[in-house]
Parts: sequence; C-alpha cells; structure tokens
Amino acid sequence: MQLAFAVFKYFRFGGMQRNMLAIAQACVERGHQVTIFTGSWEGDHPNGIVVKELAVSGLANHRRNASFAEALAKQLSLQPMDLVVGFNRMPGLDIYYAGDSCFAAKAYQDRTIFYRLTSRCRSSLAFEQAVFGRQQNTDILLVSNAERAAFEHYYQTQAERFYAMPPGISRRCIAPDNAEQLRTDTRQQLTVADDEILLLALGSGFKTKGLDRSIELLAALVKQRKARLLVVGQDKSVAFIAQAKRLGVAEYVEFVGGRDDVPAILQAADVLLHPAYRENTGNVLIEAMVAGLPVIASRVCGYAHYIEDAEMGAVVEEPFDQAAFLSSVETILSKPRADWQQRGKQFANTADVYSRPERAADAIEAIAAKRGLL
Repeated sequence: MQLAFAVFKYFRFGGMQRNMLAIAQACVERGHQVTIFTGSWEGDHPNGIVVKELAVSGLANHRRNASFAEALAKQLSLQPMDLVVGFNRMPGLDIYYAGDSCFAAKAYQDRTIFYRLTSRCRSSLAFEQAVFGRQQNTDILLVSNAERAAFEHYYQTQAERFYAMPPGISRRCIAPDNAEQLRTDTRQQLTVADDEILLLALGSGFKTKGLDRSIELLAALVKQRKARLLVVGQDKSVAFIAQAKRLGVAEYVEFVGGRDDVPAILQAADVLLHPAYRENTGNVLIEAMVAGLPVIASRVCGYAHYIEDAEMGAVVEEPFDQAAFLSSVETILSKPRADWQQRGKQFANTADVYSRPERAADAIEAIAAKRGLL
C-alpha cells in the first residue's frame, strides 16, 4: 500500500514523533511505501521513507495547523494515497493515532466559556470533531484506554472505530549487564557526586510535564540532603530557570536539552519525576521502569497504573498535593537501589510494553482490509 503519514512538525526528541517513525518503519518492513508529510522536519531523514515538507503559514499555532491541513489536502489531491494516517488531529484522515488527550474534555471541564470562544479553542474543537465525530469514518489507534470514555462522551464515537494499542518503548532502555559501571561513568560525566541524589525530569513539553512541581520539590529536598535536578528535553526553559532562581536552587537545576544517551542517564539517576498536569500515556515512565529506575508520576498519566502494578515507585493522587509528592520521593530514596533494579528487571522481562509499532501496523492492515484495499 501507499501510506501517507501526517504530522504538524517532527523533532527527534518528541515522544509522539518517535512513535510515528517506529510505526512507519514497521509498515515499511512489511512492504508498504510510506511518505511522511509535515510542516517542518528537524533531524536526518529515515532510510526507506520519503519525507515531504509542506509550506505552511500563520503566526499562531492553530493558524499554522489549519494551513498544514489545507496544504496536505491539496498535495493528496495531486498524489493520492491508499490511506492517510494522522498523528495530529485534522480533517481528512483515514486513521488517527490518538497520542493526545481529549481536547473537548479540557475545554469544557477545565476552562471557562471565554476560553471556548477563542479562535484557538474553536479551531482545535473543529479538528477533533473532524476525527471523532459520529458522522466521521476515521478509525482510531487508541494508546490510552482512559481517554476513550471522554471521546465517547463528547463525540459519541462508535466503539468499532477504536483499536487499542499497547505501549511501544524501545528495548534499548533495559538495564544492561554493565549497568553499575554505566551509572558510575555517566555520573562522572555529569559531575554528580557519589553522595548526591540525582532527580531526573525527562521529556519535552516542560509545562505540561509539571517541571514547575519538580523544581518546587527540589527546593524542599535540598534543605534535607544533597540533590540535583537534571532536565532532559527540548523546550523553552526561561520561565523555569526564573522559578529556580526565585526558590534559590538555580545552581542545582541543569538543563541539558534533548539527548541521545537517555539509557545511560536513566542508570545515572536515582528517581524519575513526572508530575504532569496532562499526559495521555507517558512512555518515559515505562522507559525508566525497565531501566530499574523508580518513578513518581501524577495520577493523570495514562500509564501511571504500570507503576503501581509493578511496584516501581509512587503515583500522586489528584488533586495533586506537593507535600505528598515530597513524601513519595523520601520514601523511594529510603529503599535500596538494588530493590528497584530487581523489580525493573522483572517488569522488563514480563510486561508487553514493546509491541506498539507492530500492533499499529496490524491495525493499519486490518483497516485497509475492511475498506477493501488489501
């Protein structure tokens, strides 16, 4: 088949973008041809996959997204494809990879009527309606079952349009045989002292991931013990640097940008902090767990239940409580690292958390067969 994958923008440290590329590669391995259409691409082009950047315009994000959808429709009229697989919500999709939480739920439950009157909100709701509306025929690769009820509530989406997906993390994060040496070497490279607690915040999108909560926690923790927060991800850091300065912990917070050595950093760290305000799934939670690194996450994270099932950390209930967050960190740090490593190894060896690309390719082929394309 000729498959079009559509994404507003690609940057190599984005979790959804990595998932998209893994699914595209799984489809190519089965003999399908994949063309990725995007408004911008950062990084090398993948082998065996065509990447086409479309010209988009607009100052605001929602204007640029609308421009991209229009440019994509025009391109596909000139270059027809068997199926269009979207990784952002937009009109004209045959299949949507539901990597984001329900926008309508946020707009109607968390925001005021004035927010819903803005052009950004109205545009986002229209794009979501174009995917999930009952009158649409877009099939949905559902990565977080917790969000299904919201989509069904706001859009009355038919049950048969959902295809449940398991997680799909890379096995490269599993703790290697030389994990202890890797930990020692990486901590030396990061100039982390042996008696220093290394807290890790991992992922782009600092605001939604709750980085402000992690910085506030650090400010409380450094009053009791020697600690540092390492922030790995690609996003604007100015506001968070200012927060760290206000709290007097700027010297204990280090922003290192997106990194290719995440598996090594997972071994170097003592706990992963992920107190997100919104998180449809949370691949980083599972990446840390298979590495043997304990995790503390907020209940809103779609994959928070994995932490509890494997007893690999703690989940902070909603409404989020900063004191409970700090207490969870203290409890985790009181337990031997060897215990977490053993639990992580058990989880890595038994949990189905690697197969999403293959399962997504299965679903794409099943949808194609349903539509008479295979």
